[in-house]
Amino acid sequence: MTTGKGAAGLPADHGERMARVRLSLDGLSVGDAFGEKFFRSDAFLLAERREVPVNSWHVTDDTVMALSVCDVLDRFGEINRDELARLFAERYRRQPDRGYGGTAHGILGAIGQGLPWQTAAAIPFNGQGSMGNGGAMRVGPVGAYFADDLDAVVSNAGASAQVTHAHPDGQAGAIAAAVAAAYAWQSRKEQGVGVSERLLQTAIELTPDGPTGDGLRKAADLPFDYTVATAVSALGNGSKVIAGDTVPLALWCAARHLDNYEEAIWQTVSAMGDIDTNCAIVGSIVVMRTGREGIPAEWLASREPLTM
Repeated sequence: MTTGKGAAGLPADHGERMARVRLSLDGLSVGDAFGEKFFRSDAFLLAERREVPVNSWHVTDDTVMALSVCDVLDRFGEINRDELARLFAERYRRQPDRGYGGTAHGILGAIGQGLPWQTAAAIPFNGQGSMGNGGAMRVGPVGAYFADDLDAVVSNAGASAQVTHAHPDGQAGAIAAAVAAAYAWQSRKEQGVGVSERLLQTAIELTPDGPTGDGLRKAADLPFDYTVATAVSALGNGSKVIAGDTVPLALWCAARHLDNYEEAIWQTVSAMGDIDTNCAIVGSIVVMRTGREGIPAEWLASREPLTM
């Protein structure tokens, strides 16, 4: 779907798109901050009891990087990789203790010191680049902005990941998560289990071949009445911190509870693994159907304030 251009070359419906972006960011950041509270020895017991974390919930690098994605979309109406790299490095410089992984420390530190992002992203893993889940954890707003144009979702989601993930499967993870968020918005007026199945199938169709795509096909074959533990045994739970070990489970959890943000997040927490990232991905997808009102008010109030 093509729209006309407004001021400064932005789409004529830029305001509406950014409203969707902010919605996705709320779902992503609350999931991220909620999940981060479960990195403790008794996490599984707390999840089993459904004990909502107390005190303020701080967001991690998942949300901090998503904020840069949102800023770039707001300014350019598309992913400008040079500016995205600059913002990633700048926010990292200001707050390097937000939970960034070792590979991200190296890439973002190098970009901040002037190394081109193309070079920095290609260094890890003997020049293969990262196939980590970082591209997927922050990409929900891209799916939201381009929700009516899946081709644009794919190209911009891939571009958003390339800045830090030179490996094709790191980019594939971002594409799959963004497509799922876009499809959740497109299908928000539809009901029935068929919607959940089509979400997974749409992601499969548009995700490049590789480990993440293979995992998505496994996810599509898992009945939604399976336990989360069974799904984890088949799909992983992000413990390896790579896209193929994270995105398939996240999309399965999101598809399983597309109309219930709270339940989707609790079920995702119970998977353990990379909890904050799993919940960030799931939250950014499910909120596109539930709306902001689907997020418990006390959860939103507990998440630290965000500035876009």
